[in-house]
Amino acid sequence: MGSSDAGEVVRSRRERPAKPALTRQGIIAAALAILNEEGLSKVTMRRIAAALDTGHASLYVYVRDVEDLHAQILDALLAPVVDAAPVAGTWRSRLKALMDGYGQVLVARPEIARMALSTQPSGPNYLALVEAILALLHEGGATDRAAAWGVDLLLLFPTASAVERTAPKPSKHATGDLAAMAAAIAAADPGRSPHIVRLGDELISGDGRSRFGWAVDVLLDGILAAGSRARTGQSR
Repeated sequence: MGSSDAGEVVRSRRERPAKPALTRQGIIAAALAILNEEGLSKVTMRRIAAALDTGHASLYVYVRDVEDLHAQILDALLAPVVDAAPVAGTWRSRLKALMDGYGQVLVARPEIARMALSTQPSGPNYLALVEAILALLHEGGATDRAAAWGVDLLLLFPTASAVERTAPKPSKHATGDLAAMAAAIAAADPGRSPHIVRLGDELISGDGRSRFGWAVDVLLDGILAAGSRARTGQSR
């Protein structure tokens, strides 16, 4: 009877379907599935290992650490950004659309937006995004250094903006903070704050999209101007 039971165990193990080979792509896919269903806080090595029916130590052959995992998750989410960017229009309008697309990815996933502030991706989708930005800056006339250094600023702004827009706060505060600011401006002393009083309406004007586009324009103008100053040898 004992040998029969052992035979049953052996047969059942042999009949189990083979597990798919562990790969970096498979690990990232599992991480994204957990992210979508349970949130970033649940994306741990042990949770991914459980989803893949393997030991968590085996994941480190393919993913260096949690920071590397986060960078790969962000890179995977960037896949549609460059593909969805318009190919028609001025270099500036295309670049602004690219920045908007990147920002929308982060706004849609607040946890990823906060994580992106301290994560440096280097995967193929991130490099494709950087390449697209550099190409458009070159088309717009930016110098090599201004374009290379400007990429950081252009990516940092949508990231920080997404974090601000998606910061957790009670819904009742969404309009309350703006109303409090408007009241403070209206009550400002013209003697102590003449510029605030004069520009009070402008300080709180415009919606988020308009301000985002304006800010990107300011960054682009600054990048172009910095290159122009460098060419002529001017200093600040």
